[in-house]
Amino acid sequence: MSALEKAITHSKKLGVDECEIVTVKKNITTVRITDSEIIEIKQNFDQNFGIRLIHDKKIASIQTTNEENISEAITRGIKSIKKLKSRDFWNGLPEKVETQQLEGVFDKKIKHISGSKATDIAQNMINSSENKKIDTITGSLNLVYENFELSNSNGLNFNNEATYVSGIINAESEQSNVPVSGIGHACGRTLSKFSSEQVGIDAKNMCINSINPKKINSDTYSIIFDPYSVGELLAFVIAANFNFKTFKEKKSCFSNNLKEKISIEGFNLTDSPHIPEGIGTKSIDSEGIKTEKSKLIENGIFTNVFSNLYDSYKEGEKKSSGNAIRMGSPMGNSAEPIPISAPHNLIVTSGNSTQEDIIKDTKHGLLIGRLWYTYAVNPIKGDFSCTARSGIRIIENGEIVGPGKSVRIVYNLPKLLNNISDIGNDQRQVIQWASLPSITPSIKVENIPVNSI
Repeated sequence: MSALEKAITHSKKLGVDECEIVTVKKNITTVRITDSEIIEIKQNFDQNFGIRLIHDKKIASIQTTNEENISEAITRGIKSIKKLKSRDFWNGLPEKVETQQLEGVFDKKIKHISGSKATDIAQNMINSSENKKIDTITGSLNLVYENFELSNSNGLNFNNEATYVSGIINAESEQSNVPVSGIGHACGRTLSKFSSEQVGIDAKNMCINSINPKKINSDTYSIIFDPYSVGELLAFVIAANFNFKTFKEKKSCFSNNLKEKISIEGFNLTDSPHIPEGIGTKSIDSEGIKTEKSKLIENGIFTNVFSNLYDSYKEGEKKSSGNAIRMGSPMGNSAEPIPISAPHNLIVTSGNSTQEDIIKDTKHGLLIGRLWYTYAVNPIKGDFSCTARSGIRIIENGEIVGPGKSVRIVYNLPKLLNNISDIGNDQRQVIQWASLPSITPSIKVENIPVNSI
């Protein structure tokens, strides 16, 4: 009998109404790069268990790394549950679910990767980013094999193997009037689709193109956000507004706009959990609910929100959207007993314009390749702040005239979505550190005020 079966059996003997247990086994290979050299190769294995007990509509959570202590932990949990408040809206964990086989989510080469092979991949990232104008290269490569298993007392049992890969390089140059840097990043689920060379090339190009930046005057600009910077906005500004809990609590800047126009007609934002190579791709969510594609914004109209079971039940819904997430680090799942609500893969639909053509159509603008310190200032109104510190190009009369120094942007999300003037065809997958994965092209937005730093 497996550890999960023992846990379910023990909870039933104690008379617990419902028990859910999740276990995550992970092999994580990490290669760290500092001062243009590989300084560490680390391979870790860990296994964690997360347990959720529901009795008399009271919910307790337990987490442990010791398989032998699970039964004892459940016994302690049921004793402590008496002190908790009943959640009268709770309507039960799911039962058995049919799953589908998804493509592009598992790679045997990652599962069985050696330290020497991981080192070769990381070294290729370094080699492709080297240049006489670049002084220092830092970064990391993460390769993850994961076995995720979920069981509950209603008969649900799900087991899934998955792999993930993510590489990032930060190239820095002191051969400039101020220090500058460039970032290169790629991620996916299989090595065949992961280009370590492109990671280094992107970092090198952004850094070299940022050397000797000019001061950018405080003014109003047309801004072209590169895919990596759009991913930052999606993760830290946009996504939360479509969380069902946030929406119902009137903390979304779109809480009063469901089924209404909130952006230009040509803008589409979708949560797509079944695409090959997607970091968040999965057939069922972390509670055992079948995942489905959901159009959050369709042709400019606010169409859907995402939720887990708890938040759905609390607001009187009979089912969730299948967006329960137990977010793991550096990628994949964790054994958190209580999941959160989050999108799986946020996708901005591509447009028809090349980035080059978008630049040609820009009279007075900036191309921003990277954002830092992005956060909501007033989430209810949609106000946010971010800083562009590197990868900034100044555009005048349809041409890039040189790199720019740091600027700060304090703007408003509803205005941003309604001031989009073009969407590129250069869709890329990006994932910000410990945050949400997205797939997005470049986006051009008009009339954004920019403050020089």
